[in-house]
Amino acid sequence: MAITRRKLLTLAAGSAAILGLTSCGLAGGQAAGSDDKTIKMIVTESAPSQEPTKIAQKLLAEDGWTLEATYVTDIVQPNHVVSNGEYDANFFQHGAYLEQFKKDQNVDVEPAFYTYSSPAGVYSNKYESIEELPEGATIALPVDTANNGRALAMFDKAGVLKVTEGKSVLHLSQNDILQNPKKFKFVEVDQQSLSKTLPDVDAGFLFVRLGAEIGLAPEDALLFEEEEEALPYVNLVAAKPGFMDTEKGKALESAYHSEEVREWYANYLDGALGTPWDRDLKADFASWNK
Repeated sequence: MAITRRKLLTLAAGSAAILGLTSCGLAGGQAAGSDDKTIKMIVTESAPSQEPTKIAQKLLAEDGWTLEATYVTDIVQPNHVVSNGEYDANFFQHGAYLEQFKKDQNVDVEPAFYTYSSPAGVYSNKYESIEELPEGATIALPVDTANNGRALAMFDKAGVLKVTEGKSVLHLSQNDILQNPKKFKFVEVDQQSLSKTLPDVDAGFLFVRLGAEIGLAPEDALLFEEEEEALPYVNLVAAKPGFMDTEKGKALESAYHSEEVREWYANYLDGALGTPWDRDLKADFASWNK
């Protein structure tokens, strides 16, 4: 059941990316930054991004700002439209994804500030423990490079798989599997389709948010990341270099880092998504990029 591994973001190449932007209404709009009191954002269409954005919109409006948010499910175009200046910022990705995207696509986008932690686990609709997984079990992994090794790292920690020792989870892949005593078979799936794939496999990797969308809580996972293990995967707002030195950048961060937004996350999924806003973002990225 092997699927050929795709390199991250072969989806957006040349004119195809431009055509895609036009077809979903993202191209040809008013240039970001042309209105000093308007902030243009492109945001993923999911509760942990949408609801805090709505709160931020209200808070910004009270201070005379207009936050225009465009909601999408695409995970490729948001970095391109920020890089080319059509939007001021985006909110859809974690740090590891952004770093891999920049290497693959050479976009001019950088992390602006943290929003919420994005832990993940290995779930199953068929088995209740990792030990119950049978020989030859089929396990779904995310195809994108930034997330591909996370389940492998959890399996290694659980002692049911052995991978290259000392290698960062950011760079683990199936090529690093040294021992696979139960002959698990891994199928690689687009991250947005992982929850849909779960019924068809023996187990699969899921972000806690995707699990919640199909009724699964962190305690239902066969394996789950510890907080420190999930640190490269903290979600964030990203923008062009220098954005955080502007009034727009400061106003946007203040709204997203408000007590109202923190309270929303605390009440969502019993607080499964943390708000590590006091972490040193630049220091984190420097350590992950070694």
